[in-house]
Amino acid sequence: MNALVVGGSSGVGLALVLQLVQEARFGTVYVLDKAAFPEAYADAKVRWLPCDLSLGDYAVLEGLEDVRALYITAGFGHLNWFQDLSPAYIDASFAVNAVAPVRIIRHFYDRLLSGEAFDCAVMVSIAGRLASPLFSVYSATKAALNKFIEAVNVELEVQGSENRILEVSPGSLKGTSFNGGAFQPELVAPLAREIIDRSRKHETLYIPQYEEVFKGVLERYHDDPHQFGLDSYRHKKSQGRF
Repeated sequence: MNALVVGGSSGVGLALVLQLVQEARFGTVYVLDKAAFPEAYADAKVRWLPCDLSLGDYAVLEGLEDVRALYITAGFGHLNWFQDLSPAYIDASFAVNAVAPVRIIRHFYDRLLSGEAFDCAVMVSIAGRLASPLFSVYSATKAALNKFIEAVNVELEVQGSENRILEVSPGSLKGTSFNGGAFQPELVAPLAREIIDRSRKHETLYIPQYEEVFKGVLERYHDDPHQFGLDSYRHKKSQGRF
């Protein structure tokens, strides 16, 4: 059987690919990404499938009927005032961050519903669970994914499937280029292994550093969303992030 990593040419997606090629259970690890798979990490098991998710063309999926594990990590966003975001940026954000994962999961949904194991994980974000000023559109796309995954997991359960979609919702990640840093595989590898292990167990939610950091963060948000939003804005400003 084979695996598919959407957004596998960089960041967490690339870290997942590097882990998956080491697993004997997978013959081929497909990488669906607009950017070419980096030659520095080339492997005989990796097959790059060029695809620009912002265009809404998913024909490349038609030839992948042997996939039994799906990891969706593609997405983008940056801090900015809402009034400074162009209509084109807004459209592309929803197309890549929200619509594409839903459409790709729909393509493989018969496998999720089946009696055979199908591993599935989607990179969401803690921003989809909180008030995140200056991340308005990005957090909205991730909130859409959060609600989609919650609802579909219930549908899978009541229809008798043991498969589930794992929502992975981290905060800032060291070793990735999301905030402008360089990819450092040794820093991202533990997260990638955890995602693979939890998806195999058909878990539904993984928030890295939940007990250490995000349990308290989420509690503060639910206690007073407005105040949390103000504090979030001030924190970003004090860090000079915009």
